[in-house]
Amino acid sequence: MGNVRTIAVPSYYKRLANYFPTHEMKNFRQLQALVEDVPYYDLMETSEYLVLYGDFSDFMFIDYLLVNRDQRGAGIGSRLMERLKARNKPILLEVEPTNANDPDTYKRRRFYAHNGFTVARGVQYERFDDDGQPFQMDLLYWSPSQQINDEQVMTMMTEVCKRIHNYKAESYYGRIPADPDEVLSLAE
Repeated sequence: MGNVRTIAVPSYYKRLANYFPTHEMKNFRQLQALVEDVPYYDLMETSEYLVLYGDFSDFMFIDYLLVNRDQRGAGIGSRLMERLKARNKPILLEVEPTNANDPDTYKRRRFYAHNGFTVARGVQYERFDDDGQPFQMDLLYWSPSQQINDEQVMTMMTEVCKRIHNYKAESYYGRIPADPDEVLSLAE
């Protein structure tokens, strides 16, 4: 018998996987590679929250944000948002559409609206899970100075797809999960 190599799943990944839907989760090896190898991708983790984000030269992308369930409503998420906003550049993130069967989807929307985020209504964003089933995500943004238009959101999200979602994707998924030419479009 050959040696069996066990790869430890990072604790932050386990926290995320216990909360986020499977189709929204990256492969744990891809996420670990982003955290460990990519200078513009970062992780902030405490016992209260966890955030993974891309910090590009002219904007930030929040990939995952999780405040522990028993800590929600205490202002932790809003203080974290203020900390990110203090970097004084636009922030972009994805959020699933509201769903009557999932009350957390409404809470997330209220949280982001309370923190000054706007839905990019003119940008359509549809991805496919590992089984080829489509799922939609809405793009939200915050800007320190001016309104961002849909074309700017498209440009930022194209960079996110290329540099985060598709980072070494062929080796983790055997495919490109977020080809911007296929998953992003301007609403007509």
